[in-house]
Amino acid sequence: MATGTTLSEEIASGPAALRVDVIGGGEREHALDETTFLAYRLADVSLRPEVTKERPDVVWDAGSADKAIRYRDAHLQLEGPWAQGELNKILVVMLALELERVGLHPFHSSAVRYRDRTILFLGGESNHGKSMSQIEGCRRGGLLVSTETTVIDDDGVVVMGSKSVFLRMRAKGTERSDIPSQDEGVAKFFDETPEFVPFDEPAPVDLVVMPGIDGHFETKVSPMIQFEREYQTFHSLMNYFGLNQLLSSEGIVMPIVDSDDLRAQRAAFCSRFAAGRPYYMVRARTPQILFDEVEKLI
Repeated sequence: MATGTTLSEEIASGPAALRVDVIGGGEREHALDETTFLAYRLADVSLRPEVTKERPDVVWDAGSADKAIRYRDAHLQLEGPWAQGELNKILVVMLALELERVGLHPFHSSAVRYRDRTILFLGGESNHGKSMSQIEGCRRGGLLVSTETTVIDDDGVVVMGSKSVFLRMRAKGTERSDIPSQDEGVAKFFDETPEFVPFDEPAPVDLVVMPGIDGHFETKVSPMIQFEREYQTFHSLMNYFGLNQLLSSEGIVMPIVDSDDLRAQRAAFCSRFAAGRPYYMVRARTPQILFDEVEKLI
């Protein structure tokens, strides 16, 4: 631990870990007091008091009076009084980078294990139906693979997934009045919330569905061409890298942590993944009608 450091710990998502050093700001047990959003957005999140990395990935000068953030040479520097939700959003981005460094790819998606097949509901550009599709799959006896994020390796195998079906509490800095309550959506489509039985074994993705649920939609099932597959997959991967993130109302944005090389590697993975399994766009008025169509595809 460097001189003046109040706390040094690692925050991990599966095998990917960030070392976070906190300077000043008083005694604290953890860098994050509230990890609800981080756990919802990523998979298998844990706090590790044992530090294994030689240098910090994130240094937070919590004793500074003015809020600032910058990223240089794969190192993030924070200064000032950051809210817990703001820190959660920042660490999602940094952990997504660490996941890629160990050959894992977080997809903005849900997934179920149904009839011995792993079905991925891709968020894509519209992000309109992945949660209700996953809930309907579980209602029909499917096992819960993931809810918000599915982590997939270079071979297209799901290795872990987020298991929080509902995000009922948002820490300061993650508030959203434009997103309706998930309980409201469940009440609209389901008589009761089904039981969610987790499936944690590694399994290849067998089918990718791009769902669209809207009460005005006529039922439509369309196979997706290769470009559309890659486009929507890339969009789901890019959801984690903060390029559209305004972090706070002081006009502070998430710095660019991505690079041309990383984007090219991500696109190459998308091409391989998209070519290796069927993709369908499925539109329907309800998750029940949508999943009826999914059953025909398997």
